Amino acid sequence: MQPTDEMRLPVAQHRGIWGRLTLWVRLNRPLAWLVGITAGLVLFLAWMPSTVRIYFWRRLQAQPVLASMILGFSLLALSLLWSAGQRVDAWAFLLFNLRGGHPHWLDVLMGGFTQIGNGIVIAALAVILFLGGDHLLAYGLSLGALTLWLVVELVKALVHRRRPFIRLTQARVVGRRAIGRSFPSGHTSQAFFMATLLAGYFHAGVWAVCLLYAIALVVGITRMYVGAHYPRDVLAGAILGSAWGLLGGIVYGYVL
Repeated sequence: MQPTDEMRLPVAQHRGIWGRLTLWVRLNRPLAWLVGITAGLVLFLAWMPSTVRIYFWRRLQAQPVLASMILGFSLLALSLLWSAGQRVDAWAFLLFNLRGGHPHWLDVLMGGFTQIGNGIVIAALAVILFLGGDHLLAYGLSLGALTLWLVVELVKALVHRRRPFIRLTQARVVGRRAIGRSFPSGHTSQAFFMATLLAGYFHAGVWAVCLLYAIALVVGITRMYVGAHYPRDVLAGAILGSAWGLLGGIVYGYVL
C-alpha cells in the first residue's frame, strides 16, 4: 500500500516542528541553556525531601555574605553588556599581560602556579586527604570541584565570551592556548573554592586563611598573565568559587 498525501502530512509537520525547534535552540543557545538549567533546578528541588529544603533555606538565610556573592556575580555577568566596561577590562588585562619584563623563568613560574586551579591538582589533593584519613573532606572536595566545574561550563555556555587573545591581537599567551569560553575563570573559581572549603573545615586561623586566599589570588593573577582571562573573568571566578566553598560548608554541616 502506497502512502497517500494525507498519511505523509503528519510526518512532514512533525519534521517541520522539530526542525524549527532545533533552529531556535541554535539561534538562542544562551536562552535555551537558561531554560534547561531552570527546569533542572526545579526538578531537583521537587525531588529533594522537604526537611532538606527547609534546612538549606534556613542556612542560606543565615548567610548574608553568600547572598551578596550571588548578587555580585550576577551583576558582573550583566556588566559584560556594558561596552565601556569591555574597554576597561581590556586595559586592565593588558596591564597584567604585557607590562614589565617577562623573563623566561617568570613565564615558567606563572605557568606552573596557574595549574593549582587545575582539576588534576585538585584530584591529587583529594587522594592525599583520603589516604590521610580525611575521607569526608576528600569526598567533599572532589564532589564540590566537579559540580563547580559543571556550573562554570554552564555559565560559559550562557555568556559565550571569547578569550582575550582572540579579540586582542597584541596579547601574550604563555604556554598552550586555553580552549573554551572566557567568563568566568574556571582555574580561579577552583582555587577560591579550595581556599574557602579548607579554611572552614580546619577552622583555620587568620594567618592560615590569609595564606590560602593569597595562593588563590595569585592563581587569578596568573590567568591574566598567561593570557587566558580578563580581570572580570577572574573576579567572577573568585566570587563563584568562594560562594561554592560556603555552600560546601553548609552541605558538610548537614552531613554531620
